[in-house]
Amino acid sequence: MGRLFVITLEGSIYSCKHCQTHFAAAADIISKSFHCRHGKAYLFDKAVNITVGEKEERMMMTGLHTVVDIFCVGCGSIVGWKYEAAHEKSQKYKEGKIILERYKVLGPDGSNYMGSQELGGSDADDA
Repeated sequence: MGRLFVITLEGSIYSCKHCQTHFAAAADIISKSFHCRHGKAYLFDKAVNITVGEKEERMMMTGLHTVVDIFCVGCGSIVGWKYEAAHEKSQKYKEGKIILERYKVLGPDGSNYMGSQELGGSDADDA
């Protein structure tokens, strides 16, 4: 296995709740109104220190999308997904964007989101 180079971000950042590897700057949030199985999820323009899984078609609340799961390079935890393609014209703005599940990351102040029982809103799987 090769040497792992991890990018360290400055300012307000979101990081892995398991190993504190940095993922994204708060300034790169596009929307906080997304939802997933565990509660809130945030849409980011970009993220660092992640690897991606295999492409798959996933039916979500807003329609069919081609996505890849994203994993922390530090510990391998799944932390969200990346939109590769949106099949609905109105959802094309998501292409290339990253979802970080709030339940799986630490906030800029080091807080851990504990999830919620209320689901609904933007993009949870329909499974």
